[in-house]
Amino acid sequence: MTVYAVIPARLQSTRLPRKLLLNQTGKPLIQYAWEAASRAKSLDGVCIAADDVEIETVVKNFGGRCEMTGDHPSGTDRIAEVVQRSLSDADIIVNVQGDEPELDPAAIDQLVAVMQANPAAEMATLGTPIKSLEVLQAPSCVKVVCAADGKALYFSRSMIPFVRDQDPQTVLNAPNSPWLLHIGIYAYRRDFLLSITQKPVSRLEQLEKLEQLRALEAGARIQVAVVERHSVGIDTPEDYARFVERQRTNR
Repeated sequence: MTVYAVIPARLQSTRLPRKLLLNQTGKPLIQYAWEAASRAKSLDGVCIAADDVEIETVVKNFGGRCEMTGDHPSGTDRIAEVVQRSLSDADIIVNVQGDEPELDPAAIDQLVAVMQANPAAEMATLGTPIKSLEVLQAPSCVKVVCAADGKALYFSRSMIPFVRDQDPQTVLNAPNSPWLLHIGIYAYRRDFLLSITQKPVSRLEQLEKLEQLRALEAGARIQVAVVERHSVGIDTPEDYARFVERQRTNR
């Protein structure tokens, strides 16, 4: 089984302009994600799917593989173009976010292992236990509810499951808390990736602004693996400043 990671890389971003090329640590942000993916033992290769020649130049300068793409509404669509054109031997494709520089390579390996162990799953993703009421209630933090076998039942920006008769904080402190934070890394089977990106935006996807709901509405099985640790995405100048400080501290 051949497995590739593809990192979608868009030059412009709303809250932190040109964030993937920020290099206050001595390395562009995108390089950290590429290095993390390159350390994953389950991958046969890592490719960056870029929308701008400036990113392509930077990636080639640090020795990474880069494929240019056209304009796309999402990173998943960008990945699908590269897979269709250049990765004909791929059986599984892992969508790694370029703005998660502290991604644990073991998380990629766990995601691939889940796909290998569940041949009926068209997709897989990760979740981690929610430990804070602030995260539980924040619409920016996506929650996932799973069946007993790990199959995703629903993703939402709302607090799901809703606790009717108990204080959420009390339930949150219990050892068997039901709440999982969704981690935005995905694995796809090749044919499914190419087919789902050809479908129109679904009703629930439009309402929640969560593209994984398109797959659920289409009847796909998304397998969810639980990890204890998750990396922090870089979305704002404050996020990046904290990342730079962590890098300086860890040197």
